[in-house]
Amino acid sequence: MDSLVESGWQYLVSNFSDFQLACIGSFIVHETVFFLSGLPYILLERTGLLSNYKIQTKHNTPEAQGKCIAWLLFYHSCVNFPLMMFSYRVFKFMGMQSSFPLPSWKVVSAQILFFFIIEDFVFYWGHRILHTKWLYKNVHSVHHEYATPFGLTSEYAHPAEILFLGFATFIGPALTGPHLITLWLWLVLRVIETVEAHCGYHFPWSPSNFLPLYGGADFHDYHHRLLYTKSGNYSSTFVYMDWIFGTDKGYRKLKALKET
Repeated sequence: MDSLVESGWQYLVSNFSDFQLACIGSFIVHETVFFLSGLPYILLERTGLLSNYKIQTKHNTPEAQGKCIAWLLFYHSCVNFPLMMFSYRVFKFMGMQSSFPLPSWKVVSAQILFFFIIEDFVFYWGHRILHTKWLYKNVHSVHHEYATPFGLTSEYAHPAEILFLGFATFIGPALTGPHLITLWLWLVLRVIETVEAHCGYHFPWSPSNFLPLYGGADFHDYHHRLLYTKSGNYSSTFVYMDWIFGTDKGYRKLKALKET
């Protein structure tokens, strides 16, 4: 496995510049993982397959889904990609590299864990601030246009929110200057997580059934169903911040009622 990864990486660094890999490569990785992981949920909703695992009975119309995809393509090309271009010098200044040797799996795992921890902390407070009256009305309400979320709505948001909460995703890598392969792995995991959290389905194989403190779709779907002043459940990946500050009490009460 290691030799396969090294061979693949050797091809990349031999044929593309550091800038091309960090900017264009990262954009391609993001777009590929995002749409490949998100589009199947549109298919499930349109066909009714596995509908017994759908959290809400409401469905999005094809027009609403199409609007989401169109805006995402616009946002990603006009906001996300320029942001990646801008961030390149910051990451390079902090020590990011794409050359050999590749980091060990221990280093990669430790850095990814750190990224999740700091992202959870920053995202929680940023998200909670976005639920104040003015910011919700003028910024965050765009994301909440979809009270019945599906995978791709995870990144459907006001450009200001993309910058605001995107900071939470990249603050960890910016502080540590990881190898580019670590950054790509973090990007893949973060995209898959946020798509799953917005997918609108809770399956027997959903990560929240196996990973302690993992939020997942059921946790975040509750956040989209309620009024912005009462929603709670502001956490990103893991739910300990909501538990510590008591912003998941409504969700926990509802879960307790369902279990009885």
